[in-house]
Amino acid sequence: MHTVGPATAPHPDLARERPPLRTMAPMSPDPGFFRERLALARLMLIFTPEACAGRDPLEVLGSIVQHVDVVQVRPKPLGTGGSASVTEAAEAYDWTRRVIEFVAPLGRAPLVMVDDRVDVALALLKHGCAGVHLGQSDMPVLDARKLLGPDPLIGLSTHDLPQAAAASSLEIDYVGFGPIHASSTKGTTAGIGPEQAWAATESSMVPVFAIGGIDTNNVGELTRVGRIAVGGAILGAEDPARAARLLRERLLASE
Repeated sequence: MHTVGPATAPHPDLARERPPLRTMAPMSPDPGFFRERLALARLMLIFTPEACAGRDPLEVLGSIVQHVDVVQVRPKPLGTGGSASVTEAAEAYDWTRRVIEFVAPLGRAPLVMVDDRVDVALALLKHGCAGVHLGQSDMPVLDARKLLGPDPLIGLSTHDLPQAAAASSLEIDYVGFGPIHASSTKGTTAGIGPEQAWAATESSMVPVFAIGGIDTNNVGELTRVGRIAVGGAILGAEDPARAARLLRERLLASE
């Protein structure tokens, strides 16, 4: 059972005056709403505006949103990762808010989460933010859960089988596992390989999203995992919609 601690005020940078938000949806009265959607999710988009090859990020998102189930908002410089590139609160808030508003008119909008920033997720919960994705060096999961309460989603990055196994004891809803291959987006030069993702999936109590260097040429290696998180291979593609469609089709080809 999730426990709820005292709420805290959002980050000071989020207090700047802004026009009222158009909400995607109120928080569902059913505490399983987000988790039911997550259980069906196969393709998570790591939405880094800087990865859109100079194109309007929201136009790119609009062309691919029908193919994705979760949008994780991650406005960071390309080729960086870890604590050295923690997402700034104001930028994360602005982009997460814009994505929530952008997908709001869709009949079955993807879940929208934010990377790193528990304060941003907390500030935007009532406007439809589904939760937060945390790295190994971000806020501890226990503290994030106390702040957010039992219903929002929390994802956790894991990079090897021991980390994935340890995650099973935490109050999280999914793990990201990788990098599977080298990734220019994440700034990694080597991957751990799809076999490790197969093993993590088989032993995990929560959904596993393979991540890192996944593209239309190698996604077939991950059909046994069944879930992927992809950024640059979609956002930077010449035809982002085609890339997203092919990734999904090839991931699910064995079903």
